[in-house]
Amino acid sequence: MTDFWKSSGYHLVSRDEAGWLKVTPDYLRAYLTRPEIHPVEESCAAEHRLFEALMADPFRPVRVDELAAFADADAADNYRVILRFRDLLAGAGTLEGAYLALFAGEAIAIPPLFIDQMVHLILRGILDGETDPMRLRAAELFFRDQRATTRDGQIMLADAEIVDMRTETGGFGGLGQLLAGAGTPMREVSLDVVDGDNGQIYWERSDRFDTAIDFRFTQPAVDAFARVLEAWVRHFLGLATQVQAMASIRDERWTWHVGLDSGATAILNTLYEGGEPEEAELQRIIGLFRMEFLDTSALIPAMRGKPVYLGLAMAPDGIVKMKPQNLLTNLPLRQG
Repeated sequence: MTDFWKSSGYHLVSRDEAGWLKVTPDYLRAYLTRPEIHPVEESCAAEHRLFEALMADPFRPVRVDELAAFADADAADNYRVILRFRDLLAGAGTLEGAYLALFAGEAIAIPPLFIDQMVHLILRGILDGETDPMRLRAAELFFRDQRATTRDGQIMLADAEIVDMRTETGGFGGLGQLLAGAGTPMREVSLDVVDGDNGQIYWERSDRFDTAIDFRFTQPAVDAFARVLEAWVRHFLGLATQVQAMASIRDERWTWHVGLDSGATAILNTLYEGGEPEEAELQRIIGLFRMEFLDTSALIPAMRGKPVYLGLAMAPDGIVKMKPQNLLTNLPLRQG
């Protein structure tokens, strides 16, 4: 079976009886070896001492005075960030439990990058054994910002970080940076588009995030994204759903919707309330979906027999930044 997303850290975790990913010492050690944390030769003795102690036991409690003894205040602050993240993970016991805890109570000061990495790893577990590369590429929207390009009736999505990097360097690394600094025009960014015929190219490039997809209505990528939405809800909430892509919402009984990003939330709210968004706002919607629950007993009474509409939009600058937590916190479910 073809492996994918080796950079997610999936090899560092195990599963509990429910199939959720258990926080392991090796997973925590991976964060301790990040450049912001790993001591350098000039680091003080207190920093070296704490690092070695945590590598031996990543769950070890850390006293306030141990960090206060650091000669480098910035290094101490970096440790505090990592330790907050460590305590969140350790307290929950699983990646999924920690992710839910982030959005269930008071805000926890965790870098957005760490949250994206959690989603990356959780999805790697959810999609373990998946053989459709289109679903894997569509799943990247959950944890990697995309840059949308609309041209010739297409909606092309490519990894924003990769596009920006290649725009700056023309794909020539350091040489490209020198050329850009000298004012030399860079060539237009061109990435391979994953489609039904060439999906095999994804396997060896899954950790490079350097492929694009056509996200137009009726295209395979949109259907693949719908299947990932179903898998995400089923894994976290144990609820079976059917998600279908739509060209528009025409429903006089429209009762509930969930924006998969802040822009889509605002646009759908306006439409639901009977307003008329500007045409430019409507053009920013790149995906509409209808979610139906196969077991409606989990829904609030007013939603039984009714669908939940989902929307995904790009920001004015063309960036698509999905918020997968919205699918877990904003559904019309009965309390408990």
